[in-house]
This record gives sequence, structure tokens and C-alpha cells, in this order.
Amino acid sequence: MLDNHPQLTIANDTHFITRAAKRVLRKDPQPLLTPELVAAVQSYRRFYRMGLDENDVKLAAENCLTYAEFTSRLYALRGQKKGKKLSGEKTPDYCRKMPLLHGLFPKTRFVHIIRDGRDTALSALNWANESKGPGRWSLWNEDPLATCALWWRWQAGMGERDGQRLGSSFYHRVKYEELVAEPEKELETIAAFLGIPYSESMANYHAGKTRHEAGLSAKSAWLPPVKNLRDWRTDMPSEDIDVFEGIAGVLLGESGYSCRGKQSSATVKARVSRGLAWWDSESKS
Repeated sequence: MLDNHPQLTIANDTHFITRAAKRVLRKDPQPLLTPELVAAVQSYRRFYRMGLDENDVKLAAENCLTYAEFTSRLYALRGQKKGKKLSGEKTPDYCRKMPLLHGLFPKTRFVHIIRDGRDTALSALNWANESKGPGRWSLWNEDPLATCALWWRWQAGMGERDGQRLGSSFYHRVKYEELVAEPEKELETIAAFLGIPYSESMANYHAGKTRHEAGLSAKSAWLPPVKNLRDWRTDMPSEDIDVFEGIAGVLLGESGYSCRGKQSSATVKARVSRGLAWWDSESKS
């Protein structure tokens, strides 16, 4: 939606800002630029999604002192290539990196999309695996649903906590359900937050791109916003609902999502306890 705005381009899940410089940023949140950092960025496996070539990288690094300045130039070059004056990024993991990113780019504004964690779990159960998302956690093989609950609580919870600390000038939270139900209304608010004029092209991001081949996901088919694409009330087993709420119910409530609040069975209590114990053990290690 935002990428379809005439003034703004959004790169898709590049991850490189924090991951390519991970070791350096652990030691110094404001690192100077080095040839090694430039090479790490250019060789990062998802950097190709920026649509920049070797000459672009060299141009961005020329006479550049800091990593933050270098990265800003990369996004500026991407914007120029797209014919747009503003440039951004969509990487969901960055919701856990907002303080670091704010330190690197003090003027950056964050739009945090949060979705009912139970629907998020239904989605993650379809795409996660041992090398991706919550599937990388050891608990996955034992209880994937409990793993998804812990993962959502961790990701969304950190985003909400750190976003609130940044304040409304830099952080804007959007509920996924409201965005797909009333896209124009929500996009007007987002545009105002970003300081750009509202454009109908954002809601019409799918125009001319929709595909009708069988078996495509809503995303791959470029469909317009689809309400109730997943519904935990009908698609998630009752026991799993209780487990998710037992692990992440507090955050669900704080985020404006109601819990079913059904009495937990012994099996549910055991799964919740096992998941929380696993989290406590991993977070301390």
C-alpha cells in the first residue's frame, strides 16, 4: 500500500540494516563505516531486494563516515531509481529493533502493524519451519502452537513497549483488522503520521496486478484487502485457543483483543506451563 504512493517506495523484507552489521552494532550502536561493513551489506543474502547494483553501493559509500549515513544513502538511491523522494522498509523483525534504528536514524517514523495473535499463529503454522520464524525454536517440534504464542508475545510485545517509549511523533500502531476493513480511513491516518499527502493509489495497490491462477495465496494473487482471511474462532482447535490465551492473553487484552476465557483443562495447563518454562529457560541462557 505505501509502496504504491507516488512519493514513497518501500523495500520488502531486506533485513540487512541490523543483520549485516549485527556484530558491529552489538559493540557500538553508532559505528563508523568500514570497508568490511560495506562488503557485509552488499553480500547479505537479502540485499538484492533493494534493487541496487555494485556501483550504487560504491556511490553510497563514497566519502561516507558512518554506517547510518551509508545506509541512508542506499535508501535515497533506491528512491531516486524509483522516481520517489521518500524511501522506507518493511521488515517485520524491525519491531524488535526500534530503539536501535531510532538511534541510527533519529527522524525515522515507525508504522507498527499488529494483528490478533491467534490469527497470526494460524498464518505462521503454514509457513514456519526449522529454518524460518518460530519454527527455529526448539519448542516447535514439541508444541508448534505454544511456540507461536510465545513468538507473537515476544515480537508484538516488544514492538508495543518500545514504540510507546518513542512516543506518538515517531510511532504509530495500526491494527491489521481495521486496515483491511477500512483501508482508506486507516491509510489517511498513516499518511498524516508520515507527513505525506493521502493518495488513493495506496488503497488501489492491486489495480492491474491481480492474478487469477488457481492455488495462489491472497498475497501472491495481489488481491484487494481481504477481511477474515483467517478466523481463529472457526479455524483454531478449542484447546489451542486456550493454550494461546494462557500464554499471551495479557498482551491480547492490552492490544484490544478479547479473550474467550474458557476454563483451562489439565492438558491446557500442562502445555501452557511447559511453554512458559521453556521461555524462562531460554531467556536466561
